[in-house]
Amino acid sequence: MKHRPGSSRNQRPDSRARSERRAPSESAPSLSESRETTSQLVRQRELLGPRASEPIPSVMVKTRSLYPLLYRKRLERVDNAKPGDLVAVYNGNEPQPFAYGLYNSRSELALRLLWGSADLPTDESWRQKLLSAVSLRRDVLKVESQTNAWRIIHAEADGLSGFVVDYFNGIVSGEAFSLGMYQRGALLLPMIAEILGAEHWMLKTSPQFLSQEGCDPPPLSSPNCPSNVIVQEYGTRFRIRFEGGHKTGFFCDQRENRRRLADFCAGKSVLDLCCYTGGFSVQAKTLGQAEDVIGVDLDEDPLKIAKENANLNQARVRFVQADIFSYMREMIRNQKQFDVVILDPPKLIRSRLEIEEGTRKHYAMNRLAMKLVRPGGLLLSCSCAGLLPEPEFVQLLASAARSVADDADQSPLEVPRSLQIIAKSGAAPDHPVSSNCLETEYLKAVWMIVN
Repeated sequence: MKHRPGSSRNQRPDSRARSERRAPSESAPSLSESRETTSQLVRQRELLGPRASEPIPSVMVKTRSLYPLLYRKRLERVDNAKPGDLVAVYNGNEPQPFAYGLYNSRSELALRLLWGSADLPTDESWRQKLLSAVSLRRDVLKVESQTNAWRIIHAEADGLSGFVVDYFNGIVSGEAFSLGMYQRGALLLPMIAEILGAEHWMLKTSPQFLSQEGCDPPPLSSPNCPSNVIVQEYGTRFRIRFEGGHKTGFFCDQRENRRRLADFCAGKSVLDLCCYTGGFSVQAKTLGQAEDVIGVDLDEDPLKIAKENANLNQARVRFVQADIFSYMREMIRNQKQFDVVILDPPKLIRSRLEIEEGTRKHYAMNRLAMKLVRPGGLLLSCSCAGLLPEPEFVQLLASAARSVADDADQSPLEVPRSLQIIAKSGAAPDHPVSSNCLETEYLKAVWMIVN
């Protein structure tokens, strides 16, 4: 419904209310209080829309914008809003809000916009977001013709900032990056499961949830939700184990790139650096018919799943547990090179404070990886850091190709390399990009012939 000037529910706070407004920097409840509050709120239907009898919490922002991520310094005043609340967002002396979002005083990213209008969101408003997201994947992209593992909700790109959801062969798996979306996850995920005809759902928080959102709520799930499931993409099978896994359990964003890489692998030697659970490695062998495949990762648990994934497809892949820097240097000393090298590291830049260090790591990794590619071979280099724009990533790769390794790595392979960039790609299309938040175009994959 539209806000009506003069309505006790929708009118701007009076001067007395303004004097009682809580500043965004006010101290947060204790962690134990937060957990108790979260547990109570998850069970309340009014999370999706305030009760008609209650005033709507509000936030005044300094600048009117529909960019969905507003940091604390951009907020001017806060009225009656608790962490996790759905709030009306105002600018200046306008009598009606221009947006609605989720607020958390404990987070530097204090306000996430979800609706860009004066209409008060209802349960049906939330459901329509979910239906629209599912329709894009099913009816437009037709992802189910390729896989039973796909992205349902892609945060800001689907109008649900702080929330990503994947579908894994009958299980709906969500990850919350904000307190407000965690609180609503136990209501939204059953809705999604109903829309899809899925049996189960689960919800976890992001690894940085405690430091970024100020609380540490437990995972949630439907009764008897399985701890693992087998999915397929382009006929290749993968087991997903949810406990301890990154993101929602599997990297659906690289699906198209895994398929495309297979076209370069027939009869070739392949090195998959930061292989995680073996997505590129297994597809290189299964779809690509590579001669030899080696996958390298530092973490033991994902490598166990990678070996299981290879066995599921009767694919002979060698997996090595090692730090990729040490492994690459050893291969360089042994003058070992490969026809195809994949470098797909985890997110190295999580905040603006990490840009410089993360960029240095990308540069160092790629400089070593280029030396392991046979002349005329392929290097697929990826970055999932949204704060590293594609032009800067490409320039980083060009600089790495021109560089000469430091003295510690000198060998007959230590020569400058030149690149021919043959393609640039990103995430699979079920991970769309929002025009209001271009950071949703986070994944960069650069395909290079190394000479």
